[in-house]
Amino acid sequence: MVVARGRAFFRPHDLLRFVEAVAAVLPCYWIYRDVGRELLKRSSPDPLYQQWIATYGSAEFDATVESVLAVTDRLGSEVGPGERDRCHRHFSTTTRYEWMFWDAAYRELDWPV
Repeated sequence: MVVARGRAFFRPHDLLRFVEAVAAVLPCYWIYRDVGRELLKRSSPDPLYQQWIATYGSAEFDATVESVLAVTDRLGSEVGPGERDRCHRHFSTTTRYEWMFWDAAYRELDWPV
């Protein structure tokens, strides 16, 4: 990062490449869609949860996820082995975080902070 006159300017090598960023956020889209689909079958008596379920189980959100998957497939075909490995690591890490989030809710864990 370069700081000039009180402003920060990021050079391209300071940030994740776009393909790595997509790999890092993909699990959130994909998992929320799949959870939303499953919960849509069961519904919820709570209007707040029902709104969440309706959003992430919707055809509109499904179309968004399919678009992100298509972008991921296109970008994935254009990367070399090193970058593909970094993408896999980002994807795996984010997937583990998502699992921890859902598991904590399932087990009704308290927030440790």
